[in-house]
Amino acid sequence: MKSHQNTQTMKPATAAKKLGVYLQATPAEFREGVVSRAELNELQADPPAWLRELRRNGPHPRPVVATKLGVSISGLARGGITEPLTTEQIDALKAEDPEWLRKERATQAEVRREAARVREKNAQRHETRRPGS
Repeated sequence: MKSHQNTQTMKPATAAKKLGVYLQATPAEFREGVVSRAELNELQADPPAWLRELRRNGPHPRPVVATKLGVSISGLARGGITEPLTTEQIDALKAEDPEWLRKERATQAEVRREAARVREKNAQRHETRRPGS
C-alpha cells in the first residue's frame, strides 16, 4: 500500500521571508501563487535571476536591512527606517554613519556581549551539575 503524502505549501509571504527577500519586489507569479516545500528548496538551491538580483541589490526587507547595518529591527525603527532599502541605500547609510546608527550598533554589540556572557555562565553551571561526564 502506498502512503499518500500531502504536498506542503506556504503563502508567498512565508516563502519570501524564508528566502530573505521583500515580497512586493518579487515577480507577480510568485506573489499570486502558493509555494511548495519542493519549490522553495529549488529556489534556495538554484535561485533564478530575479531572486539573485533581489538578494544582491534589494529592496531588502527590514530583517535583512537590520542585519546588514548591524542593528536590531527595533533599532531601525528608532532610527526612522521603516521602509525596505536597496543595497545602494544601505551602503550610503553606512558611509554617512549617522549618530543613531552608531548608537544602535553599540547597543546591539552590548546585547551580543551580554548574551554570550549568559551562555557562558549557563554552560559553566551545566558543567558543575554533571561532574565526571
